Amino acid sequence: MDPFDRGGNRGSTRPIGHSVSGVDQIEEWPDGDWHVRRVTGPGAGKVYRCPGCDQEIAPGLPHLVSWPAWRGGEDERRHWHTACWRNRSRRGPGRTRY
Repeated sequence: MDPFDRGGNRGSTRPIGHSVSGVDQIEEWPDGDWHVRRVTGPGAGKVYRCPGCDQEIAPGLPHLVSWPAWRGGEDERRHWHTACWRNRSRRGPGRTRY
């Protein structure tokens, strides 16, 4: 059980392995199964833009990376704030900031 999960819409989680930056698992959501990798602070060395809120994820900030399991391509990986990932089914995509 994820201690940071506050009752999101996820059905279940299955661990599938370890990576250099975190643990890979499959999460089952209403929109399908997703590969999810939690990235620790030291493992986050670049700036990323969260697709949920369109804000930057600063280097050193713990977050997660996800990509669709049904396509399997890591080329579709996206870096998310953990809260944005958990709440994505309750709101639309983030607004683009100019």
